[in-house]
Amino acid sequence: MPYRPNTPCKHPGCPALVPYGQKYCAKHRALHPEEVRSASRRGYNSRWQKASRAYLQAHPLCVICMKRGRYTRATVVDHIVPHRGDPKLFWDRTNWQSLCKQCHDRKTMTEDRHPLYHY
Repeated sequence: MPYRPNTPCKHPGCPALVPYGQKYCAKHRALHPEEVRSASRRGYNSRWQKASRAYLQAHPLCVICMKRGRYTRATVVDHIVPHRGDPKLFWDRTNWQSLCKQCHDRKTMTEDRHPLYHY
């Protein structure tokens, strides 16, 4: 295997070098735990794919576009309230809505980007 040089830690402002293939130094690794969770580990597995396809067949139009008077085919099942790993909220169909990709991306960047946690 060829030698690969160490690379800088990806944490902003950290000059530490880490072995090739790693993103963060030991000091900053704990600050970035979400980086390693795959979609299937977050619940978006084959069971979700099947359920979301069935939901889209039953609800084929984007709800946000319809509120604006447009009829756009929905391609994504969105969680109205982000589930944040809660399986009960994840599978609650009353918390689902059909969106087109454009509306889903906009919603995610505005509403879900800076979550508010209520304790």
